[in-house]
Amino acid sequence: MLDAGVYAIARLGPARRRAIAFTSDVADPLPISEEVARRLLRGRNASIEVELRHELPVGQGFGMSAAGATATALAVARLLGVERGIAVGTAHLADLYGRGGLGGVASILGGGLELRRRPGVPPWGSVEHRPFPLPIVVAVLGPPIPSVGPLSDDALLERVRDAATPALAQLGRSLTPGRFLMEAERFTDELSLGSPRVHRVIRGLRGPGIRVAQAMFGESLFAVAANGQARRRLLRRLERRRLPALLLGAARSGARGVSVRGRSPAAGQAS
Repeated sequence: MLDAGVYAIARLGPARRRAIAFTSDVADPLPISEEVARRLLRGRNASIEVELRHELPVGQGFGMSAAGATATALAVARLLGVERGIAVGTAHLADLYGRGGLGGVASILGGGLELRRRPGVPPWGSVEHRPFPLPIVVAVLGPPIPSVGPLSDDALLERVRDAATPALAQLGRSLTPGRFLMEAERFTDELSLGSPRVHRVIRGLRGPGIRVAQAMFGESLFAVAANGQARRRLLRRLERRRLPALLLGAARSGARGVSVRGRSPAAGQAS
């Protein structure tokens, strides 16, 4: 998982009535994060204010819906004295039924490279994490793709399952950065879900020591270079195409609560 995600700060509001107020740095509504707060507040005579800050674009395949849901859950749960397991499970269900993703909450509970061996969040689900030591370049090429559309398309989901099955079998035997990147490229090429421009740029960036794949589901890509020389070639190619990019690391740990100063606040971070 990327070392960039969502911060949520929750504060107690006036206790005259049960209410939830959301503010964020994203112009569009965030129904999944709001649903998490509603579920956790249900049956409690309190009002809360939640502030979200996103470090990556929403709707570009970077898991921001799951990260926002998880950060919100951890912050609100900490404020209300709710157990972490209940908070995480609430975030998972809100993301799943809100069609923000297919289990992203489970993956961001730990850092690095992850493989979901059994669906769901622990203890029901099983996710294996391994270190991912290489820097990751991400770039956005077009407008967001709301995941609710692709995740409501049964024919598309069947194609995803068909393309993912051999990849998961390979990763189940050898969960390494090299194998993951190889399968990510194959998955990207087989599904061909991006625009022609996305795939044209992806092909143009690839080369010896450079792996590039689409971030699902987004008009975006991620790239990993095997060494410094390959990374410099990759960045030059991005510069020639005038594509703004970020160089990120893989997160070393999963979603967590953090401390902040202010009026009785609680905060959560999910990457």
